[in-house]
Amino acid sequence: MSLSVVQPGLMSLLQDGGRFGQQRIGLTTGGPLDPEAFALCNRLLGNAPGATAIEVSFGGLVLKATVDTRLCVTGAELPLRINGVEQDRWRVHAVKSGDEIALDFATAGCRAYLGVAGGFNVAPQFGSSSTVVREHIGGLAGDKLQPGDELPCAAGSDGPLLFLPENLRPGYSDHALLRVIPGYQQEHFPALQKRRFFNSEYNVSERCDRMGYRLEGAAIECDIGGILSEGICFGAIQIPADGQPIVLLNDRQTIGGYPKIGAALSLDVARLAQLTPGATVRFEAISPEDAHNALHLARQRLYSLPLAESSI
Repeated sequence: MSLSVVQPGLMSLLQDGGRFGQQRIGLTTGGPLDPEAFALCNRLLGNAPGATAIEVSFGGLVLKATVDTRLCVTGAELPLRINGVEQDRWRVHAVKSGDEIALDFATAGCRAYLGVAGGFNVAPQFGSSSTVVREHIGGLAGDKLQPGDELPCAAGSDGPLLFLPENLRPGYSDHALLRVIPGYQQEHFPALQKRRFFNSEYNVSERCDRMGYRLEGAAIECDIGGILSEGICFGAIQIPADGQPIVLLNDRQTIGGYPKIGAALSLDVARLAQLTPGATVRFEAISPEDAHNALHLARQRLYSLPLAESSI
């Protein structure tokens, strides 16, 4: 029993909550680029928080059900069609064996999550089913979805058809404000350079993927050209020799030698990952204490959002 891949779209990957505790052997975290949308998909379905779902980038995914189940799509505005009829996102739908499920191309944002009741049954590797194509690990044979792939899942047609009310759904725009916790290497950035960084607007370049987003704008200078390679955290903002910031994401390398002006708050990195080339980004400094408070409040809100049940 499964969902069969008819058309994989531009970039569709199986992801769970991420691969943690393996950076010491060179394996990066992986996991969903937009954890909020991913978590809400699983919450609507009544799944465990890290149940495996499909991260669909940009759209174009077409699946065929060979099982009666329930599914849900959250995240970017990728129109959902079941047997050719457009359906609401952020809502659980019952599907039957033989149904065709299609996600059109994004009109706002670029990452959506398609989950099924109970999650997809994919064997974990190094503690996770998350696909990292660069490392050829996770998912199905460590690669993005291909035509003919079978995504195993259990029958799960019984259960509430929950939805998230429209006024509580996240919106996706072409701009992101990233709150930045300055790092210890900020001492190597003169005051003028830091003011330039925090008062400039950058554009998302064509060179953006799950490893990192390269930005284009005011060049930032540092008084060191490089450092000894060291571990890199999620959201780290590297400043290479050309002065153009790179914000590192889930599939980043585990170590690197570019100086870093700080690290972006994970909540905001999720918004960055929903941007497409040409979108704009600004930075704002935040203290570690304020960052912790923002994370706690966001987590509390995520798991207390009221879900409604459809009567249909």
